[in-house]
Amino acid sequence: MPVPLPEVAVLVNGAAGRGRALRARAAVTDALTAAGVRPRVLAAADRDDAARQAAAAVADGVAAVAALGGDGAAHAVLQAVAGTGTPLGVLPAGTGNDLALALGVPADPVAAARALAEDVLTGTARRIDAARTGDRWWATVLCCGFDSAVTDRANRLRWPRGPRRYDIAILAELARLRPRPVALTVDGAGSERDVTLVAVANTAWYGGGLRIAPGADPADGLLEVVVVGPVSRRELVRTRPRLAAGTHVGHPAVTVLRGREVSLHGAGLTTYADGEPVCALPALTVCVPGAVGVVGTGRT
Repeated sequence: MPVPLPEVAVLVNGAAGRGRALRARAAVTDALTAAGVRPRVLAAADRDDAARQAAAAVADGVAAVAALGGDGAAHAVLQAVAGTGTPLGVLPAGTGNDLALALGVPADPVAAARALAEDVLTGTARRIDAARTGDRWWATVLCCGFDSAVTDRANRLRWPRGPRRYDIAILAELARLRPRPVALTVDGAGSERDVTLVAVANTAWYGGGLRIAPGADPADGLLEVVVVGPVSRRELVRTRPRLAAGTHVGHPAVTVLRGREVSLHGAGLTTYADGEPVCALPALTVCVPGAVGVVGTGRT
């Protein structure tokens, strides 16, 4: 009897990359089929539906669950695969593809599909850490303060579409910029700080290629906590371009901490991770070493 081909579930985020994921779907599934795996396409209506369908695929015993889209799609799949033996595949087709960048996944989703299939067929999977805040798993960066306020505002805007929404949101939040008091505890060592933003990082990049936490390593069992203290509007605008290179950590207003457990308390602040809403403060985040397997990585 012929040996059945391994099956890979592919969650497609139709809104990702202004339709890029939908346009890539046929080519991606064709590449998987040609490589010798059976694709099972999951088309979800919303974030919760995506997580449910991914969990059902894991329960069915698929060889991997792949996210075709951006970091939001990967975030939805992560809820199903973290803590299991089923690996995550990332097929970058979103506006922000920071997890793919951090893991060395090919930038082209078809090339990423071929790399994923190769790992599935050879039984190769790499274990990385994931973080858990409340009941949400996340893989890249959790932020609160200025950046989360920008994301909140951008999500409320109906115009313009695409990345321009974030430009408008940044300008609006700059106009009301002020430091916020936050109680921060890292592995039991606590402090009260006035902050512009706090980023708790499992990987280095967020916001579509900004290297907020250049020392973050998703395989060291620790989180890197980047705290930006009070800065003026002009200084924030001047410093932000340095995020692309990660040189902002040398600024006198920036403090970098490391630990496995991070607690944040503050009034009127929300958190986002992988670009998705997580919870309002207070929030307790724990790094879980080796919580998720990943396939198709290390090839950029």
